[in-house]
Order: sequence, then C-alpha cells, then structure tokens
Amino acid sequence: MPQQQKIVVVGGGPVGSLAALYAANRGHQVDIYELRSDLRDPSTTPLNFTKSINLAVSERGINAMRHAGQPRLVEHVMSATIPMRGRMIHGRRVNGDLYEEPQDYDAHGRCIRAIDRGGLNRLLLDILEEMPNVTFHFGHKLTGADFRKNKAWFEVRENGNGAAAAKGQRAREIEVDFDFMIGADGAHSAVRYHMMKFTRMDYQQQYIDAIWCEFHIEPKMTSPDADFKSRFAISPNHLHIWPGKEFMFIALPNQDGSFTCTLFAPGHLYEYLESDPSGALVPPFFDKHFPGVTSLIPPAELIAQFQRNPHLPLISIKCKPHSYGSSVVLVGDAAHAMVPFYGQGMNAGFEDVRILFDTLDKHARQDEEVSAVTAGDTSSSPAVTRARALAEYTSVRVPDAHAINDLALQNYVEMRASVLSPAYRLRKFLEETLSKYAPSLGWQTKYARVSFGNERYSEVVAKSERQGRLLARGLAGLVGAPILAGGIYFLMKYRRAVKVGLGAALGSVDAMVELWAM
Repeated sequence: MPQQQKIVVVGGGPVGSLAALYAANRGHQVDIYELRSDLRDPSTTPLNFTKSINLAVSERGINAMRHAGQPRLVEHVMSATIPMRGRMIHGRRVNGDLYEEPQDYDAHGRCIRAIDRGGLNRLLLDILEEMPNVTFHFGHKLTGADFRKNKAWFEVRENGNGAAAAKGQRAREIEVDFDFMIGADGAHSAVRYHMMKFTRMDYQQQYIDAIWCEFHIEPKMTSPDADFKSRFAISPNHLHIWPGKEFMFIALPNQDGSFTCTLFAPGHLYEYLESDPSGALVPPFFDKHFPGVTSLIPPAELIAQFQRNPHLPLISIKCKPHSYGSSVVLVGDAAHAMVPFYGQGMNAGFEDVRILFDTLDKHARQDEEVSAVTAGDTSSSPAVTRARALAEYTSVRVPDAHAINDLALQNYVEMRASVLSPAYRLRKFLEETLSKYAPSLGWQTKYARVSFGNERYSEVVAKSERQGRLLARGLAGLVGAPILAGGIYFLMKYRRAVKVGLGAALGSVDAMVELWAM
C-alpha cells in the first residue's frame, strides 16, 4: 500500500494492537476502536467472554513481534516472561506417594514462555500511544458496517472522560469512513457478523464438552532478598498438569511467584460439584483426582474460588473466507477462535498479522515494479492491489487456521490422558531421539514443529502424519522381523525333517524292491 490509507482496527487486544502497530509503521492513519474502556485503566473490568486463560508465547508470536518495526519490542516482552521447558505431570503412586514427572517439550532444550496477557497488551498500547498517526477510541461498539461503501457505525458507550452514559440515556452513534478495516474483535466478532452480510461465508461454531474455571496458587512467603525461584510453591519452569483422563487441572507461573490455574472438565462434572451449594464436594474431588492441589490451595480457598470465579465454555470457530474485497479482513479469534490446549491462540493471531502485512507488502512492491517498467502507467489503485493481496492471504491462511484449530482440539486429549500412555511416550521418545541424534533426517515432534518453528500449520500436520506412518511401519518391521526370522527357521527345519523322512521312506521302498527281486 504505497499511499497512506485510513485503517480502522476493531479490537484493542494483543492481536488488534499488533495489527495497528504494523499498519502505523507503514505510515497509515490508524484508528483503534475498542468495546471496553482503556485496558490500562485498573478499573476496567474484562467482560466474561474476553477473559483469557494464561498465555504462552512461542516462536510464531515472537517472530511476528520481531517484524513489527519496533526493535526493542521483543526484548521488553521477553523480559516479562517465564520460560517453561516442559510439562510437569502430577499424580499419586499405588502406595499413596505423590510424584512429579517432567516431560520436556523439546529434545534441544527450547522453551515456551508464560506471559501475562494484560502486561503484553499494556506494552503494545503504550507503544501505539506514542505514535502520532494512531488514535484510540475506547468504549465504542461496532453496530453496523457497509463493506461496499467502506462505512462503519459505532455506538459510543462512554463519554470522553471514560464515564458510562447515564442510565436510560440512549448512546449516541457515529459514522466512520475507512479504506480498510481489520477485525480483531475476538470469538464473538461483530466485524465477522457484519461481513457475513456481504460474502458467502462458511461458518462453523462448536462448543466442546468442557467448561473452565480459574484458580490461583499464592506465592510463597519469602524474604525480599530471596532468589526468584524461591517465590514459587512448585517449579516455575514447567506447565503443571494433573491429568484425569476426562478432565484436568493445569497451572502456569506468574512473575510474582503465583500460579494461574484452570480446571477443565465436562459440564456434568461441574453440575455435580455445583449440586452442593456449600461447595463441600470440591476439596474431596480435588484430593481424589488432583493429588497435592489442596496443599497448594487450602480447601476453604479452593471452594471460594470455585464459587467466585465464572464457569465458562470453550468454543472453536472456523470460517471461510477471512476477507471481503479490499475493505475488510479478519485476524486472530475473529477468524479462528480455538480451544487453548496448544497454547497457539495468540501466537496464531500474531502470525496472522505478520503474514497479512507480508502479503500486502508483496503486492504493493509488485505494482511498484510494474509501474517503474511502464513509466508510471499502471491501472492498479491501492484498493485493487489490496483486494488481490487479501484474496491470496485468505487462500493461504484458511487451511492453516483450520489445521491449528483441529490440533488444539486433539491436544486436549493428549494433555488430559495421553501423557500417561506408554504408546504416546514411546512415539515421543523415538521422534526426539531421531531429532537429536539424526538431525539430517529432519525429524521433529509435532509439538516442536508447532511451537518452535514457523512452518505452516497445515504442513506440520502433513509431516507429522507422514512421520507417524513411517514410525508405524518401522515398529511393525521391528516386531515382525523376529517373527519372520523364527518362521523361516522353523520352515527350514520342517523342510529338512521332511527331506530326511522322505529319504528314509524311499530307502525302505528300494529295500523292498530288492527283496522282491530275490
């Protein structure tokens, strides 16, 4: 986009903020419209459907931040993260002893990093606020859009001082013109809803049979001069999992020494735990299925948190296309809301932004090259160029978005049950061994490809499936080889016995003939 355009970003969360940063660094006028008040204001209360399970940032998200045009962004973000080198599986042995079993994510020691969503969001907003071509509009709800005329309508839910409109007073509505709109307004996207009126969108929404509730492990009381790790009641460098086959409890570390924890379980289990208003069923359930948790969260506090914190559903959304004409594109959860079990929601959204602007830049350069060759005689306007770029973006990104959504659903089964499976551990061991000791083969676990690389998600799936087939054939060969060798041995022994027996029989016949001749 060589000419300055007016870009409207709907949604001021991490993905929307990064998209605004990319656009602003290209010289465009950027207006950010956010439903909530300023997210940096401590009095701003997140809406239930915008609350977030703790985030884990990995290579895809970091790579997108590297290309945002802010050299120190990654440095600032990484300084506020905690490296997690693997999972820590918690359980109880047959004799009643508690155990912790680490499972590293990567044979080469690479880590994902726990990060506070609010802190990351505030950092991005602070950077944007310093840019003269960025304007914030908090307390604005998208109520309508015409993507042919490039107009949008917003309900102003708060006045200029951040106060809500008076009770009974109708909020005023404003009309906004734009060249290009980026929808980064989450799973319940208003941009996507209005975009459906202009394009034949395939849309799939699935609520999985799992509800989540947040819990909190307090930091250990330590002296001010104690080292960092001493703040934590359990290892800060792992994602902790208490697997329960049909449900699980997880814990991710925070900078202050606390852990943000989540119970994921089917709806019927929540109904059972909620059936006693006193909450008396909660601690015994945790003691039975998540051994050791009640020593980290006292039973009374466990009940209080279960009753105080909302019990929220998990949604998976796929849609196609992700764009319409030259006027609008969807990124992040607005395009592909996913369950949180691969830790890729924000990372995939950040990657959306990087690939989107890489594609826009590529088409802009191509038009500039054509213009140079034809001495400025080109028929491509910014809108025409952008329409071609968005068509390419949606054709490339849709299969990858669908792939990571499916992987996230599959990883729920892995985290709550497969981590205890011998077959899962054997495949992980074989793949990591090949990756470490035979790197020329290009062998990696699926998790490593997703979390520590930038390959397309759809290609990760294809390569992982191919590796699975090869491993299955190899194991079948290893198991079958002794059986085959044994079979050959016994067959040869049998044939030898038959030959000896046949020779003896023929000898007897010859003797009888000789006797008869006599």
